[in-house]
Amino acid sequence: MTKQVRVRFAPSPTGPLHIGGVRTALFNYLFAKKHHGTFVLRIEDTDQNRYVANAEQYIIDALNWSNIPFDEGPGKDGGYGPYRQSERKDLYKQYADELISSGNAYYAFDTAEELDFHRNDHQEKGKTFIYNWHNRKKLNNSLTLSAEEVQDKIKKGEKYVIRFKSPVDETLELKDMIRGEIKIDTNVLDDKILFKSDGMPTYHLANIVDDHLMEITHVIRGEEWLPSLALHVLLYRAFGWGTPEFAHLPLILKPTGKGKLSKRDGDKLGFPVFPLEYTNKETGEVSKGYREDGYFSDAFVNMLAFLGWNPGTEQELFNLEELVEAFDISKVGKSGAKFDAEKTKWFQHQYFIQKEDSVIAQLFVPVLERHLENGFDKDLDLDYITKVVGLIKERGTFVNDLWDLGSFFFIAPEAYDEKAVKKNWKEGTADLMLELSQVIEQIADFSSQHIENAIKEWITSKEIGFGKVMQPLRLSLVGALKGPHLSDIAFLIGRDETAKRIRSAVEKLG
Repeated sequence: MTKQVRVRFAPSPTGPLHIGGVRTALFNYLFAKKHHGTFVLRIEDTDQNRYVANAEQYIIDALNWSNIPFDEGPGKDGGYGPYRQSERKDLYKQYADELISSGNAYYAFDTAEELDFHRNDHQEKGKTFIYNWHNRKKLNNSLTLSAEEVQDKIKKGEKYVIRFKSPVDETLELKDMIRGEIKIDTNVLDDKILFKSDGMPTYHLANIVDDHLMEITHVIRGEEWLPSLALHVLLYRAFGWGTPEFAHLPLILKPTGKGKLSKRDGDKLGFPVFPLEYTNKETGEVSKGYREDGYFSDAFVNMLAFLGWNPGTEQELFNLEELVEAFDISKVGKSGAKFDAEKTKWFQHQYFIQKEDSVIAQLFVPVLERHLENGFDKDLDLDYITKVVGLIKERGTFVNDLWDLGSFFFIAPEAYDEKAVKKNWKEGTADLMLELSQVIEQIADFSSQHIENAIKEWITSKEIGFGKVMQPLRLSLVGALKGPHLSDIAFLIGRDETAKRIRSAVEKLG
């Protein structure tokens, strides 16, 4: 690649950013960094009717949380700004006028009523109305009106749009980095509106002009824009500009594999489809976010990368630097990528158990503070919390799981699992447990290994089965038959607390 690579992510601020949008941003970011290029964020807010005030900040927050920040964009001017299309609107009219002057576009004065008439007329005849080469010479536009009539209508303030004049009888040969060669018959194209009567450009014109002025070299976007590729290439040609390379990413599909993943799917099946929690200010509706559900951003990004891309190896876990190194746009698939919520949890679990115990411990502190009435001194007890995390995190996926997995490290059990008691607390168990508590109180070096050795020696000396002691002991310390190695539990909670819990179980269970 001879040119400095410049890619852009260009979302519309019409609501929260779907994970499909984050994946598009991610693939742009990976491509840019792989080729030592620039990742640009451009806010395409030409549709003022659908504009949502807090959506732009949500987009920026989502990219930052995902650790894929933009190099240029709102607040980060790289010399190609402004980066909001609403702040660039004065630019677009001159380019629309240029297309009219070159004969590649025309004024159309058709009213909504006139267009409805033609649509209904075609429908009655079993046809579909398309505004293009076969009828544009019969409609209310500058191709059928004289120059004087056109200027008169404009002076009178009649509403108009500017339409692109699609070529006739031509086969376009297009190229996509993912899909290869694509051929399009220009006769099937409609004459898209480029400029609206409200003085704002449509996506098509603004997009092409901005990509050209921002010197975008590669356009990596969703599959939904594939039908617009022919028009966009024709626009580049009409302006006499060089065309960037295009890549259209596959859809993210529902878990069933049928249809595009939507918010409704997440609501129905209980998983987020947005990176961050989002509150609709008009309705008050709250949509779940991966961050708030406890996912780590690096696990989330790793999951997203595999929705449509495959490195061609057995490796599944990639940090961001490894993703940049491994990413190859040619290894992005053409067919849709089925979303799997369980696989997403698998990624989270892998990252969870790989995190440093001290990092998880810091995140666990607020959870403990919610559960423990007297709170928990972060400085005094962080070492203890870190040791607890080291024993239980293998069984967890989210930080919130740790309370259920290890609450007994912080509070003594007040109740005992009934089924486990019925099966393991027999006649004579209480006497054994009281004797064991005395053994435990006599262990001088109260380390995990010495605790285990002392209990084993005592059981052997009593010539009884290990199950008769170890299961009731676990019930006494934990309240259920769960948790890590018993001697590790005893070591962490301490000699006095271990003996105290055994005596408490004897008192409560008899």
